[in-house]
Amino acid sequence: MGKWGWWVLGCSQVLVAAQAGEVVKHPLGQYDSEQFITLSMPCAHCQSLPQAQWYFKNETVAVPAAGQSLTSFSLDKRGADDVASLDLYALPDVVWTGSTHHWTHTRLSGDGKRLQLADGKEMPFGIVPKIPTNLSYWNQDTQTFYAQRALSIRGEQVGQAIVARTLWPEDFRLNLQAQAQPLQRGESLKQLVQYEQGGAHSQHESRLLWQKAPGVAQSLVGRAVLGVLLNGAQGDDDEAHGGHFALTTGIISADGSYHHWLVNNYYNLATNSEKGIIAGVTPFDKYMADLNSGQAFYRPSYMLVAVFSQPTVPATIQAASNRTYQHFYRNDFVYDHALNNCAGISVDVLHNLGWKVPESGGESLLKASAAYWYMAATERSLTKGRAIYDYLNTEMTRLFPAVAFDAIGNDLLNIAHTGSTQTLASPEMQVMASQIEAIYFVRIPQIPSSRVAGLAPVYSFEQYLKQAPADRSQWKIIPVTPNPLPKNLKDGLALKPQMPMLITLPAILFLMSILGVFYLLIRVSWNAIKWPRKNINK
Repeated sequence: MGKWGWWVLGCSQVLVAAQAGEVVKHPLGQYDSEQFITLSMPCAHCQSLPQAQWYFKNETVAVPAAGQSLTSFSLDKRGADDVASLDLYALPDVVWTGSTHHWTHTRLSGDGKRLQLADGKEMPFGIVPKIPTNLSYWNQDTQTFYAQRALSIRGEQVGQAIVARTLWPEDFRLNLQAQAQPLQRGESLKQLVQYEQGGAHSQHESRLLWQKAPGVAQSLVGRAVLGVLLNGAQGDDDEAHGGHFALTTGIISADGSYHHWLVNNYYNLATNSEKGIIAGVTPFDKYMADLNSGQAFYRPSYMLVAVFSQPTVPATIQAASNRTYQHFYRNDFVYDHALNNCAGISVDVLHNLGWKVPESGGESLLKASAAYWYMAATERSLTKGRAIYDYLNTEMTRLFPAVAFDAIGNDLLNIAHTGSTQTLASPEMQVMASQIEAIYFVRIPQIPSSRVAGLAPVYSFEQYLKQAPADRSQWKIIPVTPNPLPKNLKDGLALKPQMPMLITLPAILFLMSILGVFYLLIRVSWNAIKWPRKNINK
């Protein structure tokens, strides 16, 4: 039976196993594996929101097991505003694992047809089919790359075969034996990100930027972490030069692996991703190395990892993210590429918890107002005018993933070096200053695939325009289809959507000032013509 046959057979077998529920055998972030079961959505007997079940229909997920505490939410709050009285022990509604099984320490044969398990047993090997709209997929380079290293694999066992959906290289891990190598004079996080045009073809790097005391990094096993994750620009999608952003939490393993950490991926739920991405709490390896939706197959990535002596800060941030997702799935608030994107929602979570990440300001209110009327006139659309206005006026740590990464990363380093609590406005966040044990910078190169190499993400709208073709008709844009939540699943604040004014007050004032100046110029010109005529008539 061919590998596609294994997959078709596997789907039916997964469904049977999932109905009964299967215990997850590996940790998920800071949570114990026994707290979850895997199943296929929708699920009649689990606690998950109906809206979440709709978004994850026909997907394999991990959900809280019977008797476990589930994240709650307030009906009168929206999104990241709902952070009061967090239960740090409550579990996320859904964790998108995408697979029933998880194997570690495996080896792929050179021809890609067999997989050797940790106990030495060999099994036939196959991979899931390519989503037709996905531009990035497994090729000979991918196979060669994977055959050279130990792998962590998520997938299904179909008869005697293993069908992989996610393959993570196990040599991509933290170096817990590394000596500290702090940023040197004139060196910055931005330079690390932009190294070799973003480092798509660079080696994986784990660099210890700071440790509380000499030798601390060698005793971090079991410590909780907060990861600030930045994905680079896609090399062949001119709408994606800004990159992507997420916060991740987990526990330091003895071998330094981080594939089991949880990523809080905010993504547009209102469209069907061409790669099959669904916004949600997702294991790190699934987020990065799913054969269709994995970020590492089409761009390089970067992560700053803060290790804490106590689990409270990462647990609080994860708990707030879990609750934010409850509102997100209910459509209490919606994804917006300028006002509520991956960086903006994540930064809002931190701000509302009391971590006031330093802001960079907007591009320019004057420029935004001028661009509003230019776009409205040339495109004959007030909606497009409002969109460009929002891009140019939104605070840049909320707009650009790279700016958010820079701001949070530099603030973490400052807190670690100085013990300052200036940006920490709540008791829950102020303990960060005394609890940070170490900070790592991690570079994750692009996994070889059929996709062109990605680049470093841009840090400004001006840089975005320089990196994309000047002629917008030449832009490479990957189309998506709408995916609206059914009306019968909307209630509460989802029925009262937040609608920004189509024409903003600054844009109105700008237009009035331009018209006023134009009027004055006409009056002055008219008077200049009129005055000589009066003298002539005399």
